[in-house]
Amino acid sequence: MRHRFIAATALGGFVIAFLLVSTGAAQTNYKVPRLPDGHPDLQGFWNNTTYTPRERPKGIDRELFTKEEVVEQMKRAASDEAEQTTPGTVADVHYDFTQFGLDRSQAPLALNLRTSLIVDPPDGHLPPMNDEGKRRTAARAEARKRAGAITDAAQNQPLSVRCILMDRDGPPMLAGAYNNNYQIVQSPGTVLILVEMLHSPRIIPLDARPQLPSSIRQIEGSSRARWDGDTLVVETTNMFDRNGVGGNGGGQALSDALKITERFTRVDADRLEYSATIDDPKTYTRPFTLQFPWRRDSNYGMFEYACHEGNHSLFNILSGARADDRAATSTVRP
Repeated sequence: MRHRFIAATALGGFVIAFLLVSTGAAQTNYKVPRLPDGHPDLQGFWNNTTYTPRERPKGIDRELFTKEEVVEQMKRAASDEAEQTTPGTVADVHYDFTQFGLDRSQAPLALNLRTSLIVDPPDGHLPPMNDEGKRRTAARAEARKRAGAITDAAQNQPLSVRCILMDRDGPPMLAGAYNNNYQIVQSPGTVLILVEMLHSPRIIPLDARPQLPSSIRQIEGSSRARWDGDTLVVETTNMFDRNGVGGNGGGQALSDALKITERFTRVDADRLEYSATIDDPKTYTRPFTLQFPWRRDSNYGMFEYACHEGNHSLFNILSGARADDRAATSTVRP
């Protein structure tokens, strides 16, 4: 495991280099490559794999870790990920991440010194929900309880299990355990962001096209892009109400007022700085912002991710639960 970690993080000598620039400082002599229209060239394959938690861990009251602390934390996490499950247990049913090169330590890591992805509020935590947000979240929890167990129906499963929407898809586009690759393609009037997980394409107009009517909701919302200097700004509204922060249909009952603003800034040859501001005045007491680097992936490109709604895993989850139900109610005869 140790050799795998070293190969994944030290190849090309970028451990120290990336740790030094991961707090947001750009190379002072770097000139952003430009397309014929004069705008920055963001094209290529990128990866946002990270070990940085979304919220600052308990007991930590500072913005940045030291380089030594980050490397040690990554070593421990890589060791935990490499642990094997016990044969014959439920946990062992899933495939082995290490065997298929899916551990985060086997990916081109976007290293980060920050103690949390959340950079605003400065304490690194989600802001409190307001009263309206609490009521909506409680109502969703009650409706979810009435629907029965998570294995009672496909509709009770999170969108991620149903292969409809993943946290990588966004917005905001957040790293998961694996498949954190993206491809950006720019053309006149349009930006395409192809997400490896589920192969979700975000086709975003750049031509000042108006947003969709508020009555039309989409699973990833309605996105429109513009340039702010050398930064690509993508504003998304009209989100589907099951798209929790991170795109996994989590417990947050976000409102129709939700607006997500993403920013992409190329800061050197191998790094994009990505940020996303979530503003939902009907749910949270204030907006909050996540920020982290994306690293260029010149070696691998995109892989097939063969997950779709109604795939074998979902069928097996439900059929296995029904078999358990029958076994629990059957009469054992002597």
